[in-house]
Amino acid sequence: MSAQKSILITGCSSGIGYDAAKAMRQRGWRVFASCRSADDCERLIGQGFDSPRLDYADPDSLQSALSHALDATGGTLDALYNNGAFALPGAVEDLPRDGLRSIFETNVFGVHDLTTRVIPVMRAQGYGRIVNCSSVLGLVTLKWRGAYVASKFALEGLTDTLRLEMADTPIKVILIEPGPITSKIRANSIAHFERWIDWRASPRREQYETSLMPRLYTKRAPDRFELPPSATSAALIKAVERSNPAPRYYVTTPTHIMGIARRVLPTKALDWIISRG
Repeated sequence: MSAQKSILITGCSSGIGYDAAKAMRQRGWRVFASCRSADDCERLIGQGFDSPRLDYADPDSLQSALSHALDATGGTLDALYNNGAFALPGAVEDLPRDGLRSIFETNVFGVHDLTTRVIPVMRAQGYGRIVNCSSVLGLVTLKWRGAYVASKFALEGLTDTLRLEMADTPIKVILIEPGPITSKIRANSIAHFERWIDWRASPRREQYETSLMPRLYTKRAPDRFELPPSATSAALIKAVERSNPAPRYYVTTPTHIMGIARRVLPTKALDWIISRG
């Protein structure tokens, strides 16, 4: 069995996952930096990473990636960081059933599937950390983001329940909840928007043209309060290295504000604040 601590991270092609892989490797961890695309895996392998292909929508790839990591470590895994996810922008009334199903396959069902495969490993070895990357949109909602919000609300519920159920084991379950972080999630969401949302036939066509689509297709300056991915990596380090980690870590000012606001404000007041940005 390897004495070096090991972590399997999903969604490492860019952004939060890529930074996390670099940060954990710098701290001496054995990092399995998985990506959905084989081309991205090859790129990371060229940078010296061990990068198995893992697509949350493909159960066979989950087992293959996990088996790869376990074979490399002699059967142990200290931490799992469920980071991979995608967004599907569009009004809820325009969201087809299969579109909603597609985002849940990755952002919820795939995360759950991989987690339940890892838990027996951690039970057998007598320790482990499971860290799920949620979002400020797992706490509150924003217009045009219904599919992503629904998936993150579901992830929050599953993670909180799992944390309670694992309290009688040495496995600790932690949520990280970033707000605006520099990443490619917006650019990557365009393909899903174009596949699933028939905006031209929508009664909100004018709103798409004046509000959502300029945000999607126009290069923009960083959002207010936007932080680099390293801010999320700092939370991950606390989650996996502290002896008694917090159950959740807020990242960015908006997450801290909204975490408080949803607990203390009436729904109408919170809606008013959110609707005004």
